Order: sequence, then structure tokens, then C-alpha cells
Amino acid sequence: MSRIIIFTGKGGVGKTSVAAAHAVKAAKDGLKTLIVSTDMAHNLSDLFMRELNEEPKEVLENLDGLEIDPNYEMNSNYKNISVAFKELIPDLDNEDSDALEDIVVFPGIEELFSLIKIKDLYEKNIYDLIIVDCAPTGETLSLLKFPELLSWYMEKLFPVGKVALKVLRPIGKVAFKIDLPDKKALSDIERLYINLAQLQKLLKNQEICSIRIVTIPEKMVVEETKRSYMYLNLYNFNVDGIYINRIIPSEVNNNFFDTWKQIQKKYIEELDDVFFGIPTYKIKWYDSDVNGVQGLEKVIKDSFGDRKIFDVLKTTENETFKKVDQGYLLDLYIPFIDKSNFDLYQSDTEVIIKIGNFKRNIPMPDVIRKYSIDSAKLENERLKIIFK
Repeated sequence: MSRIIIFTGKGGVGKTSVAAAHAVKAAKDGLKTLIVSTDMAHNLSDLFMRELNEEPKEVLENLDGLEIDPNYEMNSNYKNISVAFKELIPDLDNEDSDALEDIVVFPGIEELFSLIKIKDLYEKNIYDLIIVDCAPTGETLSLLKFPELLSWYMEKLFPVGKVALKVLRPIGKVAFKIDLPDKKALSDIERLYINLAQLQKLLKNQEICSIRIVTIPEKMVVEETKRSYMYLNLYNFNVDGIYINRIIPSEVNNNFFDTWKQIQKKYIEELDDVFFGIPTYKIKWYDSDVNGVQGLEKVIKDSFGDRKIFDVLKTTENETFKKVDQGYLLDLYIPFIDKSNFDLYQSDTEVIIKIGNFKRNIPMPDVIRKYSIDSAKLENERLKIIFK
């Protein structure tokens, strides 16, 4: 069974270099490896000092590189959906049509095709390991939650919409001078829905996919790292590694760096403490840019000697429904949660949890839907919801 490892972190912490170092090590260890960038500000071409594009290209023996262009993926595989959206807006001239390219689909859907591309490559079983260099954490969280969110909307709306479109399509053409989605577009939508379900299952399979967070020992970055870890657990993703990058080496003897060393020591200790039990790797700050395979090999030699680094390093039971004496229990692992910025409520079929700007709809098993939330409490970073 091949593996997927997704690297993310706040912008500027060096996640691309960390991800690329893993890819080079894997290739040199004999694993057929693909490194993929989903970040629109692609850095892999610069890092490996060769042009990469929307199809895998060999970087070195056993290692291919790919910089995904979501527009290319969408137009190659789901063009009928965007065409259908354009046809909903009549009487466009060429200039208006070009301007509409960026708004014919709702925000986030284009980036979604990056994940679908990764799923497709995984299913082809060409690679032993796929390493994903994701965008900065805020964008990554939006991207990773999007398949579940869009799938939820499609599940709610598509069965009704499909019937309605059959009825309204002839009327819309005559009365409103617009073309509603045709059979080709509906077929693409159905295929997208199936891919979304498969993508969710793949990303949340803890034996296959894990997420690793790259950080640096600075206050703002440490706080964002904790928030990212909380949100990733909320959406039931498995985080199995923390990478503390750009640590000033102890052998540096320069008074200018003494204060920085003390600051870094404080935040390294905090990271070690709050992420106790999660494998943590420490990477020193190099006095020159980490570029090319030779530069990455220095990082590998200093920090990534363990062959088991490509295994699933830790699994966390993030979300379970179970029968208990009081009724039924939904047990969720949500570390670092702020009670003042938290909301919980129940619909007919779901539990809805909102933390800050992030919301998750968790479908309830059929057996629980006749029950209501009786109590909810936070206990040792776990949210325990009782249904009676």
C-alpha cells in the first residue's frame, strides 16, 4: 500500500524544503516517489532548479515532480461544468466572457481539482510515496475541508436539482434565454460527487494519509501551529509529525544570536510540551540557502536519518460514536479549543460544531437521529457529547 504525506505550515517556515528533503531521501532509499505542489506560488521548480509543470516530470532517479495547475485539471476533466455556468449568464461578448473565467465557479472549487489529481495518481499505483507540499495553513485548511463541505451540499441539493433541471431546462431556454446544465454537465457533476466521496475516504484513511506541520520557534508561528492542529483534528485528519525548522545551532558563538537562542529555546520547549507524544523533528538554520539536491541532502543527513520516517508515525482516534450507559456518546479530540469561541448545535441528521470561522457538519448514524443532545463537556482535550 502506497503512502500520502501532506506537509503544511505558516508561510515562510520552510515547508517546501522539508517536504522536498523527504522526497529526495525516499527516492535514494529506493521508493518510487512523487512530490506534488498544490501551492499556486510554486517553489519546487526553483528548489530543484528545473522546470516542472502540470504533468509528472523526472527530477532524479526514483523521484518525479509535479506542480499542479488546478485550471488545467478542471478544463481537462470537468470542462462541461464551467461551460454550464457560463451559459447561465446570457449575452456575453468576448471581453465579458474572458472576465467571467474567474467567477463561473464558486471559490475553492478550482483548488479542489489539485486534490482530485493526487487521488487519481494514487489510484494508478505508480508511486510508493506521494509527498504533497501544500499552501500555507489557512489555505490548506480551507482546501482539506472543501471536499467534505462540497460533498455535503451536493448530497443535499443534487438529487432535487437533477429532477428540477429536467423540468426547467426547456422552460429556461424559452422564457429566460438561458441554458441550464445539460446531460454532459450533469454527468460531470455526478462524477465529481463520486470523486469527492472517494477523496474524503482517502484523505481520512489513517493507514494511508497523514499530515505533518512545519513550524519555527517564534510566538506567532507557534500559536498558529496550535490552531492548525486543532482544526485538522476537528475535521478528523491524522497529524503524525511536527517539524521545528530554522533552529539556531548551539555552536554559533555570536552575541547577536544569544537573545534569539533564548527565545527559540522557550518556544521549542513549549512545542515539545504541547505536542508531547507526537513525533517531533528539529532542523537547524543553515547559513546558506537550501537549494538543489545537494542542499537537501544536508538536511537529510542532519535531521532525517530514520527510515521509518515514511511510516505512519502516530494515529489519533479523533472521532467516535459509541453506545454508553447514558445513551450514545460522540467523542471528539479537539486540542487547544477556546470555549469562548465555540458553538454546538444539532439538526435532524447532523451535529454542527463551529470554532471561530470553521464549521463542521458531522452526520449522525441513523440509530442516533431520534435522540437529542443531553450534555456536552470538554475533558482532557476531548469533547464528549451525550445523546439521550
